[in-house]
Formats: sequence, C-alpha cells, structure tokens
Amino acid sequence: MSSLTSTIELLNGVHMPVLGFGTYKAIEGDAARSVEFALRHGYRMVDTASLYGNEHEIGAAIEASGVPRDEIFISTKVWNDQQGSEGTKRALSESLEKLRTDYVDLYLVHWPIERLMGETWRAMEELLAEGKTRAIGVCNHLPHHLTQLMAIAEVPPAVDQVEFHPWLQQPSLQAYLAEHDIALEAWAPLMKGRVGEVPELVAIAEAHRATPAQIAVAWVLQQGYVAIPKSVHEERILENADVFGIELSARELDAIARLDRGQRLGPEPDAYAWND
Repeated sequence: MSSLTSTIELLNGVHMPVLGFGTYKAIEGDAARSVEFALRHGYRMVDTASLYGNEHEIGAAIEASGVPRDEIFISTKVWNDQQGSEGTKRALSESLEKLRTDYVDLYLVHWPIERLMGETWRAMEELLAEGKTRAIGVCNHLPHHLTQLMAIAEVPPAVDQVEFHPWLQQPSLQAYLAEHDIALEAWAPLMKGRVGEVPELVAIAEAHRATPAQIAVAWVLQQGYVAIPKSVHEERILENADVFGIELSARELDAIARLDRGQRLGPEPDAYAWND
C-alpha cells in the first residue's frame, strides 16, 4: 500500500480506501473539526454510525472540507434498536439527511441480532438495489453469525468491521473472511490507546523510527486489511496516516502474531446483542 489513496476492491467491484478515519466517541465540536482536518490532509474515508450521534457534524465537515463528495468514502451503520425491515430503511434515510448526501458508500449492520437478521439483511439488500448505498456489510460478526447470514443472503456482505489488533487477531475469523472474499476492517487497531504498553510493539517502532500506533496500523494494512484508527488530536491524525513507508519484516510480523491472546477490549458479540 503506497498512500492514503490506496484502495482494496470489494467483492461487488467498489473500491474502498485501506485507511479510514474513525469517529467513535467524537462528539460536538471534536467530530466536525477532526473530520475536516483529516479530509484536508488526505484521508478519503470517514466511518461513523447512527449510535455515535455525530452524523450531522460529519456531514457539515465534509461540505466544509471542499473535497468533492465522489472522492469521499462514507460508511455508517444501523444500530440495534433500528434493525428490522422498516427500521433499517428508516435509519439509513435519517443518516443520509444528517450526512447531507443522497447515498453512503458502505452501510453496515452494527451488531448481529439473530431474530432480526433476515429482515434486516433483506432491507440492506433493497437499499443497495435502490442506490442508497454502494456496498453493504456487517460489524462484529463471527464465523457462526456469518454462516447463518450467508445461508439467507442473496447479496453477501462485502465487509466485516471487527475488533482487530495485536491482542485480538481472531485467526478463525480471518480464515473465514478470506475464504468468502469478505474484507476485514479493523476497529480499535490502536488497542484503545494501549499500543504503547506492549514492549514488542515499542521495540519494533524504535527500529523503524516510528510510533507503536504507526506499527499497529501498518501491521493491519500489510495483511491486506482496512484500518480505521480514531483520534481528535491533529498530530495523531497525521501520525496515523504516516505509515505507508513502513514495511515490517517476516520476523517482526511473527513477533506480532505471537502477541495474540484473544483479549477483547470491547463487547463479546454473542453476549452483547445476538440473543436480544
């Protein structure tokens, strides 16, 4: 991957930037200011969700940035209490209004809910057919969730946005996504700010004259995955994007692989919403 303009091709032919700007917990003035700053400095993907409560600010920031809409990849998500047939459609309509756009580039189901999966996914497929989103996908889906979804889907999910970092590498999920050509998008790639606590990452960073955060992002990208690091601090926003000259060696990749301990920093998908 050579730059912030680098993309991967999703299974339906849509090109998605490999590095995006995450906005979880970016509220009030922080969301607008940080998104506009990121766009002005080369980011071309912005990830949000109805849950985050910042879509209105993000829409304003995109307009203020001066970057043409067709150069920006916008991703948002349907929240758990919006799922179902009509709820999913209504949720995207509300998101589009707040984001000041006629379409999003990627619409995601935020968490798997078994009893609503069929209705929700059928609505997602209809929204795709109507051109209100260019691609559809899911978040926080494990292999058994995806197997159940794939059995009923006419259009398979193009993306699975999941917690993914050196402490949580989910090899079985990686294998499933690769087998089904579903792109892995990593949330919390910086381990919620804890990358600096990992001696191995610190040592690798020193060898590359980089920061542990940059190593974590470069590690995600070097595997062919998508990363959406989040920060509201301008120096960190720039730092997180300055990773395209980092090439990790086989020995360094092996050292990071050994850091996996299956440790989640966010909710466990089966316990969070699956049986709601």
